[in-house]
Amino acid sequence: MFFCYIYRMKKKYTIKDIAELAGVSKGTVDRVIHKRGKVSEKAFADVSRILAEIDYKPNLIARNLKNNKIYTLCVLIPDYNLDQYWLSCKEGIKSVKQEYASFDIVIKTLLYHSKDVDSFLQKSNEVLDLKPDGVLMVPSFQKESDTIINLFANQNIVVSIFNNNITNDKIFNFVGQDLIKSGRIAAKLFDLILGEGKIAVLYIGANYKNATYFHEKEKGFRAYIKSTQTKISSTTLTFSTENLESEFLSFLKNNPDIKGLFVTNSKTYMVAELLEKHHIKNLKLIGYDLLDKNITHLKNNTIQFLIHQNAKHQIYLGLTNLIEHFMFSKTTPKNNLLPINIINSENLSSYTQKEISYS
Repeated sequence: MFFCYIYRMKKKYTIKDIAELAGVSKGTVDRVIHKRGKVSEKAFADVSRILAEIDYKPNLIARNLKNNKIYTLCVLIPDYNLDQYWLSCKEGIKSVKQEYASFDIVIKTLLYHSKDVDSFLQKSNEVLDLKPDGVLMVPSFQKESDTIINLFANQNIVVSIFNNNITNDKIFNFVGQDLIKSGRIAAKLFDLILGEGKIAVLYIGANYKNATYFHEKEKGFRAYIKSTQTKISSTTLTFSTENLESEFLSFLKNNPDIKGLFVTNSKTYMVAELLEKHHIKNLKLIGYDLLDKNITHLKNNTIQFLIHQNAKHQIYLGLTNLIEHFMFSKTTPKNNLLPINIINSENLSSYTQKEISYS
């Protein structure tokens, strides 16, 4: 232990080294050192312990960059002012900017309407005009995204995607969950809590045919039923947000044998609100994402389970992969698949840790 300590004292440590020793992200180390942003109490204690042990003195962390070029990255995502699911992406981008503040990186965010193909195409053309080195995007519209990715690649723009995957050999990196496995997990949860009965797989929103993430989850759900001896079955429905209440109630009236509801996106709370409003208590509900409204219904058990997709972490990793590719020529896996977190009212608090704020 004595010799290990002496070795640490002599070594010149980088932010990355300290992060690995403390078991935290580079962004967390940066926030502790510069006393900005938020970190958990445990992370603060772990980083502080390592800093004291190595007698860390801040220095120019960018000294090992391969060149002095200023890199521009564009983030092309749905407008988080219109859909709360994407709001955490704003924090993810902010974290990356803070972490790499000492590097010559420019990050520009372009927001498009998630239900409007023309909006997506307009913002994609703006990206082309900016001529960035790389772009991180959400391929919300499969056909159009495929075309846009090819256009980016033809302009030597490195393209990464996150949240939902599409097949295109020009894609540098994908960050997100295995959505087929996600659908299988939802089916297994219903199998465990119901044992038998028909489940309605619900898509709420526009662009049903172009929503790749929905089709992957539905495929996984059906694959579980087909490959096991389960006594559950499924039917698929799509609802618009505008007419959800009337269409949903009509469906339940005409299908009294429905035992469970699987909402394939973050709008699970919309169904939960209808169940409570109309005093419907005999249906099990599973959906996605830790939106505030979803959390409320999870706590009161109107929603039984939420599958956490963690968009903030996805965008953080996607940008970090691009930055480290350009700055350090770091090898990046083609598919960076994240854990599929299953959350209920009992383990919810594990995802809402107390934080230390420097603001």
